[in-house]
Amino acid sequence: MGKINGCLKCLFIFFNVLFLVVGCVMIYVAVQATASSIKMSTFGGPSIGWIWVITLGIFGISALGIFAACSEKELFLKIFAGFMVIGMIIMLIFGTVVAVLRNSLKQSFESKSKEFVEPIMNDEESRQMLEAFQSSVKCCGLVSADDWGKEIPASCECKDTNGLFGRTTCKSKPVGSTGPAQIYAESCSSSIFYIVDIIFKISLGFLFGFAVTALLGLLISILMIHQIRRHDSMGGPSIAMKGY
Repeated sequence: MGKINGCLKCLFIFFNVLFLVVGCVMIYVAVQATASSIKMSTFGGPSIGWIWVITLGIFGISALGIFAACSEKELFLKIFAGFMVIGMIIMLIFGTVVAVLRNSLKQSFESKSKEFVEPIMNDEESRQMLEAFQSSVKCCGLVSADDWGKEIPASCECKDTNGLFGRTTCKSKPVGSTGPAQIYAESCSSSIFYIVDIIFKISLGFLFGFAVTALLGLLISILMIHQIRRHDSMGGPSIAMKGY
């Protein structure tokens, strides 16, 4: 028999293999997400760089955990436990940062301040993205139609009140402006934040979920280290789990 309890060892390897597969899937997702990260960051979305750090970390640590359990070496289990502590701290830090960033972005959308609108409206790519968003969601302007100044784009024209997130209403264009006579009354800020907020919530669930998982991995690795030390000190086989 090995130094580590067979059931505990198999359970430990199983979850590390599972996270190794998750790491592979996340690598593919990170590659796909990198292409659109710049566009999403224009509207204040979370950066994609930290996803790469976490993805590679999960993949590497899972591989280390499998090797440590199979080799039953106390040194590698200690290294794995150390990574679990570091990973748990990093997940908690990133989770806190994402939560603060989400609240900050929410306040910016709710305040509808000029300082928040101007950088987006002055960027040509952002304006094109907003126009495309207006057509699909049935809204006009980031916080109001006045964001477009005197030239209201055709994407604001109110033809259909069945929007992506519910029904919307029409109103007359601002006085003195050119463009469609009837435009969407709703602004796009609430819809944009709704989409970005989903990403934030998924990120928070992912980060804090992995923090709890890292804690469990730490406890199991400590138990396995204890079993190895007990085996080496007694110079005999590990004690099998009792059946009830």
